[in-house]
Amino acid sequence: MKIAVVGANGKAGKLIVKEAVGRGHDVTAVVRSESETTAGQTLVKDAMELTSEDLAGFDAVVDAVGAWTPETVNAITDVALHLCDALAGTETRLLVVGGAGSLFVDPEHTKTVVDVTPFPDEAMPVVNTHGKLLELLRGREDVRWTCVSPAGDFQAYGERTGEYQLGGEELLLNAAGESTVSYADYAIAMIDELESGDHVRQRISVVSK
Repeated sequence: MKIAVVGANGKAGKLIVKEAVGRGHDVTAVVRSESETTAGQTLVKDAMELTSEDLAGFDAVVDAVGAWTPETVNAITDVALHLCDALAGTETRLLVVGGAGSLFVDPEHTKTVVDVTPFPDEAMPVVNTHGKLLELLRGREDVRWTCVSPAGDFQAYGERTGEYQLGGEELLLNAAGESTVSYADYAIAMIDELESGDHVRQRISVVSK
């Protein structure tokens, strides 16, 4: 498959690129500045300047753009919306790195992780923005999107075990009763979903075994 990874020089983006390349996919890293990458091609361009023509011909686009400060956090939703507009009406899939805060913690789907978890104040802009991201995607029936939420403890330098559990809208726990997943195992789940196409216009979630 021909894949573009936007934000390919971030922690999640690098591992998603590595996983896709390792499976033999034709990967283009979309980055704002030249950087070392395992992708076969590099497109140096700000995500907000990508056009429909730039993304034409790709089977899938992965939005791995991250932002962590109040000054930059809107990039999470701004880039996703921009990519939706660029891909609207096409067959190209859009897979988005989501957040865990919007996962439900009850079968009735009345309470989310953010409703019952005392997040630090400094984390709330990111948590809330990921919630807005999911709402934005749910309103786009003109795009073949999938939002992939990680577990609550998303470990950038965690071990690649090669295993994970796939969930849906509710928070899953692993065998140890924990909500955790490494970036490396998350990347496996992302590329598995990209290859299968099983959850178009759905949010799915990933937790370790």
